[in-house]
Amino acid sequence: MIFNWDNPYPTTRTPLFARNAVATSHPLAAQAGNQILIDGGNAVDAAIAAAATLTVVEPVSNGLGSDAFAMVWDGQQLHGLNASGTAPSHWDSGWFSRRYGLDERGHARRPERGWDSVTIPGAIAAWGALHERFGQLPFSRLLETAIEIAERGVTIAPMVARKWQAAVPILKDKPGFARTFMPQGRAPAIGEKFVMPEAARTLRLLADQGARAFYDGEIAQAIVRFAVQSDIPLSAEDFARYQPQWVTPISRRYRGSDVYELPPNGQGIAALMALGILEKFDLSGVSCDSVTSQHLQIEAMKLAFADIYRYVADPASMDVTPEQMLDDSYLSERAKLIDPRRASQPQAGMPRSGGTVYLTTADERGMMVSFIQSNYMGFGSGVVVPEWGISLQNRGAGFSSDPRSANVVAPGKRPFHTIIPGFLMKDGLPQMSFGVMGGDMQPQGHVQTLVRMLDYQQQPQAACDAPRWKVNRDFTLDLEARFDPLVMQQLAQRGHTFKSVNDPYMDFGSGQFIWKLTTQGSDGYVVASDSRRDGQAVGF
Repeated sequence: MIFNWDNPYPTTRTPLFARNAVATSHPLAAQAGNQILIDGGNAVDAAIAAAATLTVVEPVSNGLGSDAFAMVWDGQQLHGLNASGTAPSHWDSGWFSRRYGLDERGHARRPERGWDSVTIPGAIAAWGALHERFGQLPFSRLLETAIEIAERGVTIAPMVARKWQAAVPILKDKPGFARTFMPQGRAPAIGEKFVMPEAARTLRLLADQGARAFYDGEIAQAIVRFAVQSDIPLSAEDFARYQPQWVTPISRRYRGSDVYELPPNGQGIAALMALGILEKFDLSGVSCDSVTSQHLQIEAMKLAFADIYRYVADPASMDVTPEQMLDDSYLSERAKLIDPRRASQPQAGMPRSGGTVYLTTADERGMMVSFIQSNYMGFGSGVVVPEWGISLQNRGAGFSSDPRSANVVAPGKRPFHTIIPGFLMKDGLPQMSFGVMGGDMQPQGHVQTLVRMLDYQQQPQAACDAPRWKVNRDFTLDLEARFDPLVMQQLAQRGHTFKSVNDPYMDFGSGQFIWKLTTQGSDGYVVASDSRRDGQAVGF
């Protein structure tokens, strides 16, 4: 791939070129991972160190009670890890209908926050599984920076402060939230110091006893005791039986490269479907920022979303397989539904039967890691376990209460999940480790940035900095403020409806990209970090 190294979009960032690299949404986390690489660790070690540090320096997006997913290129093979949480054993539609009643459709009401949105957290198990299989340095060494910052404090960065302030009115009354995240009765301001000694206690125990200590020992017991105080019958067995799953990534060819995502219960398949639909159009014949290019991408994304909202769930419950959803003839049929001149309101098709942080790391030995962990809606459930500093995700909000849905809530089941790491291969070799965090924005960010790089040869930082659109759940559009007003007007003329969604957690996502340089005479990687967050790309 020969990029156009110009960047036509306003930005303060330039791409980084290095033999070893880390890109995350917070500079201190990127530096923590980079130090591990300097000390002789590999890309997996660096990813774990960065992920642990992010739970402290960016608690508005993730925490010790997060879920996680990862893809690892070990130099020979691409591996996938699903560490999404499972529903507690007491969860079923009867539990929710008894506690919250029924909605207008006769389905059990389910809360977005609080204890009844918390599935068993998977992120710490992900750290342990990755380290056991690929780690090089001692696990305890990987947590040192996170422990030090938690104990000594972190100076709050601008984007973190803004998201923190937005969360306080929503979460201030949730169990344990104010104690941990409102130390002065409010959100910390930009430049103020914030310490998390209780999270440091958890991290020290994990460093001493390993990741399984989160599930089999006093940490799990403390979480269960705190739940019982709120009349939630969470059990120690729910934690003890939890295990992450090694999975085989799924892929779709696009413009000569192979795009990899993890299989459901995640929404990565939406990006593959949209790209499979776009493959049927010649995007290179129109300008990348033209209304025609943007319209086709939007319509392809809408068709993909229509299907995944209908079909994607825990794989054991799905009516169709990923292979059926990615079938080329099916995607060709879906592509025919796109009117190049008019917006649509698509329905799900019928395949043939048969708050998030993202980081990426790479080392000079060729190992590359695509890793994402999340509490979902910012701080997640708002529940924070006292004396341990564990903020719990609200991934249970991703379940459905409709008994006809493949995604209906059930004990031990994994919900529909939004967080997705991405990976790009060409001719059997790694090309890019990448991701764009931010709820439903994630597959859309994957599609928009890949189209810019693969169809229009934009370099990673330019593709990252370009203005974005977002398809909302009702198929309205949200456009970034710096989107070209003329293109916005032209999209409206084609029938697109705009709705500005005030979403301080997800907004238009934040990407990190590590592209492996393979042209003759090159060495290492080119790295980009999104200017929509406080993040940084570092390396040596």
